[in-house]
Amino acid sequence: MSCSYCETTCRCVEFPGTSCGDPSFTGGDGVTYYFHGRKDQDFCIVSDVDLHINAHFIGNHNPVNGRNFTWIQAIGVTFGDHRLFVGARKAVEWEEDEDHIEITFNGEPINIDTANNAQWVSKVQSGLSVQRTDIVNSIKVDFANVFSISANAVPITDEDSKIHSYGKTAKDSLVHLDLRFKFHYLTDVVDGVLGQTYRSNYVNKMNVTAKMPIMGGTPKYFSSGLFSTDCAVSKFQHNGGASHVR
Repeated sequence: MSCSYCETTCRCVEFPGTSCGDPSFTGGDGVTYYFHGRKDQDFCIVSDVDLHINAHFIGNHNPVNGRNFTWIQAIGVTFGDHRLFVGARKAVEWEEDEDHIEITFNGEPINIDTANNAQWVSKVQSGLSVQRTDIVNSIKVDFANVFSISANAVPITDEDSKIHSYGKTAKDSLVHLDLRFKFHYLTDVVDGVLGQTYRSNYVNKMNVTAKMPIMGGTPKYFSSGLFSTDCAVSKFQHNGGASHVR
């Protein structure tokens, strides 16, 4: 599942837990909305007792129309004492056959053969694996009984930029991640840009009849780093561990 831009009709926003493009999210309640964040900053998208996920945003300013656009370039997943990084490498020009996905676990690179279904299995954390879902630029992270994350590295094409007035230049193809999250367990205190929509008592206060429903409150989701758990809505407990792995 991959698309380089998203409207409400785009396939990659039809499923709960999906994020793509100038980032739109489809929440656990099935509602699609936008959260623009800010360029070169990190925001918590899921914060729960045992799990914290931040996203790093890149952006571009179009001086013609004065608009700023953002995309998710990387995610930092924290659970217990472990840190998982999934990112899209910057590229001036997009090469279809080149792998732009970068993955590290506890700071160590994860190298997976460029072959469909090639897999890495952690020797440190039981139940954690990473699998290629295509030869390049598409992977799936599985953490048994906790989550599955599918990530595709995609560029902004000249056509995308023309349609949406992104103002892309020849200096950067604005490679970013289209993501799909599936959570096997979340508590009812979960928060974050996406996480809060999975609470049983979540009340959607956005204007869902708008063409582009936008989630505000940017400052409360700000994190000081990709693996920081210090956003104002953080629920992460450092001693929580991966208690739901069986």
